Amino acid sequence: MSFITMRVLSVFVFILCHFQCFSQTTPVYKNAQAPVESRVKDLMARMTPEEKFWQLFMIPGEIKAGEESNYVNGIFGFQVSAASQGGNASAQLLTYSATDDAKSLAKKINDIQRYFIERSRLGIPIIAFDEALHGLVRKGATAFPQSIALAATWDTAMMRKVSNAIALETKLRGIRQILSPVVNLASDVRWGRTEETYGEDPFLSAQMGIAFVSEFEKKGVVTTPKHFLANVGDGGRDSYPIYSSNNQLEETHLYPFKELFQKGGSRSVMTSYNSVNGKPSSANNDLLLKKLKEEWGFKGFVISDAGAVGGSLVLHNTSVDYPQSGEQAINNGLDVIFQTDYDHYKLFIPPFLDGKINAARLDDAVSRVLRIKFELGLFEKPYVDVDDIDRYINMQAHRKISEDAAAASFVLLKNQNGLPLSKSIKRLAVIGTDAVDARLGGYSGPGGEKISILDGIKKKMPGVAVSYSPGYDREAKDYVVVPASNLRIKGEYFSNPSLAGSPAFVRDDKQINFHWTLFSPDERVKKDHYSVRWTGELTSPVTGNVKLGLEGNDGFRLYVDGKLLVDRFVKQSYRAELADVKMEKGMKYNVRVEFSEPAGNATVKLIWSAGVKNDWQQRINAAVTSAAAAESIVVVVGIHEGEFQDRAYLNLEWHQEDLIQALVKTGKPVNVLLVGGSAIVMDKWLDKVKSVTMIWYPGETGGNAVADLLTGAVNPSGKLPITFPVHESQLPLVYNHKPTGRGDDYHNLSGLPLFPFGYGLSYTSFSYSDIQLSSPVLKAGTTVEVSCTIKNTGSRKGAEVVQLYVRDELASVARPVMELKGFNKISLEPGEYKRITFTITPDMLAMFNEQGQRFTEPGMFRIMIGSSSRDLPLKTDLEFR
Repeated sequence: MSFITMRVLSVFVFILCHFQCFSQTTPVYKNAQAPVESRVKDLMARMTPEEKFWQLFMIPGEIKAGEESNYVNGIFGFQVSAASQGGNASAQLLTYSATDDAKSLAKKINDIQRYFIERSRLGIPIIAFDEALHGLVRKGATAFPQSIALAATWDTAMMRKVSNAIALETKLRGIRQILSPVVNLASDVRWGRTEETYGEDPFLSAQMGIAFVSEFEKKGVVTTPKHFLANVGDGGRDSYPIYSSNNQLEETHLYPFKELFQKGGSRSVMTSYNSVNGKPSSANNDLLLKKLKEEWGFKGFVISDAGAVGGSLVLHNTSVDYPQSGEQAINNGLDVIFQTDYDHYKLFIPPFLDGKINAARLDDAVSRVLRIKFELGLFEKPYVDVDDIDRYINMQAHRKISEDAAAASFVLLKNQNGLPLSKSIKRLAVIGTDAVDARLGGYSGPGGEKISILDGIKKKMPGVAVSYSPGYDREAKDYVVVPASNLRIKGEYFSNPSLAGSPAFVRDDKQINFHWTLFSPDERVKKDHYSVRWTGELTSPVTGNVKLGLEGNDGFRLYVDGKLLVDRFVKQSYRAELADVKMEKGMKYNVRVEFSEPAGNATVKLIWSAGVKNDWQQRINAAVTSAAAAESIVVVVGIHEGEFQDRAYLNLEWHQEDLIQALVKTGKPVNVLLVGGSAIVMDKWLDKVKSVTMIWYPGETGGNAVADLLTGAVNPSGKLPITFPVHESQLPLVYNHKPTGRGDDYHNLSGLPLFPFGYGLSYTSFSYSDIQLSSPVLKAGTTVEVSCTIKNTGSRKGAEVVQLYVRDELASVARPVMELKGFNKISLEPGEYKRITFTITPDMLAMFNEQGQRFTEPGMFRIMIGSSSRDLPLKTDLEFR
């Protein structure tokens, strides 16, 4: 045996011995060299039922001083609060200031992680999680344009830049899971969360979603697409129930999720609050086990939306109590219960300990969580290097990405020589509070140094005299709830809706401002069968005529000094009713309010106009005066929306429409900028203004991008990811609907949209020509290329989104009138042209039958290319055999 051979053999023996010795002294789950599945199996075998439960329980918060013993069994993870609540040196927990900058948060997460690694029995690390819809929701993190704006770019490369920046800012803080993105389809723009989505189309949502999640997953941050499934129902109402056929779900709501799991690599998913086909989403066997885990082969973990598991009890009435809600959820495929408070564990832990949860299902849920904790490397590298934040995060570069994304998202809806503004302008009037508020949209952090639209204009137009006037007040009200400081009130609560007999209980209430939906006022009365009589004194803060009354869903009466002022004791609808009352400052008035609830879902408020100043007309007059001295007007208006803030009406509120029309009467050109994340109706003013641009929520540096849009330094290139209706009565209105039985129109209104899906103007123009197929026939296992020529026929450089749509001309079941199947954003110099090619595969032409089975049916398909779903100048036919 040679010397070299002996040396190699001795090294091998040393390594083998070392490994064996290591294996004998160290649990397999702590051996970084062991396969992940072996580590999971070994750790699972060591866990108690309590420890298994806590790996399936997640909450916002942290370990507070004196409460360390609460977490001896571990926990899935925390959404760590911004400011530390105190610390204990012996527990190695530190106290930090309320300043939640990146380093202090990273240190705090390290300290919390250290407790679980060093002091819990098995040393299982946590997953720190947070929201990062369009930027990490933390102080010091970059706020990018809202999700709907990112979708409006129709640019997956831009989305990857944004996502990469957010992922970097997230991971270096120690956060390893984000509860984002939202890939629900905005099938009805009345939905208040439309802004959080990527629009109405499943293909566009999937492509933007894949670009978003893949950058996080590559960096070792788990993404959580939500909400599984279909979080908007009839009327555009949040979390309303969904009833849909298998093939319809597959082609619409399910499609983006499947794509994000299988092509984007998402390792988690969040359920929705609603029910789907009669079953709560968080306990839906068809969705969570059969579809997601068995059919799709999803290996990640499923978390509930915050508090959604208990919805089986308090919303859907499909469980008898909270323990059964948890039992039903886990047994039907949920893995992790997301609650909002530590003490909620008491509601859900019983079935984990008494055997009511299937043992195999429980172990599967725990193994899914542990597997990802091992994959993330948290057992070997649980802590982040705080100094890496300085080394690797370039905030100025991220702010530039945010500005570029905003510029690419603006959708020019109308332009009659309004934009770009003339270079000769010397006096410009900027109107509207949204010009200075720099709103970021829902699920946003505070952003960095926010640049408002007004600031951006002043910076980018230094030679122009810019005047500003607010024009409207988004907080303006005609009345408010009577404050506790002006009211002393006692409530008598009756267990019947007619105030009959003796009260079930009596209590002092600070105000009359109640919204009882899921629960009754007290367990001593039923939520759908009670009444209340409040009596007490009201003290006036003013002298003069005061409007005093009630707001709610009827069933109320108001007496002042024994006189009946409001009488709506019959349950009918929701309304506010006020009466005039002469009052003197400091005087006390006897009040009596009677309220009846015979059905459930109750609201009642005692309201008045005392001290309220709604000076909207004066504001408009001031804005008109300011605008009269200018050569041109830019008015910035916006909408209110958000989670559980659905909109029945899509018009501009707070007298903004009155403001626009008053400005038009000055005779000066009016250019409208729309701030918001959903559709807006414009029938009262659209024809009177020069231009309209949807700027969405453009992020923390959006003011610079908007100013560049106005001056022409930016040529708008965004396209609508949602359909804008003419009127709310047309809703729901999406471009890819199934064929109608007769027609789209109403007797007194067109059925067509105001602005269609995919629509958006430019400062230049483009021509489409010469569509060609590489073959007129597509066969299984092959592809066909369709190409066309796009030319910039204008005088400015610009970008165009070339859109490919397909229609099945003859099918065994009704198919959409068209479906988006491809898009390509290109930039062209004046006179430049490019040949654009799309590859068509059999899968792009596939459909689902009623059982949800996917197949491609032979026949003819219409291939359409153009600049929007309503502007498709190029068409050809392709046969699939």
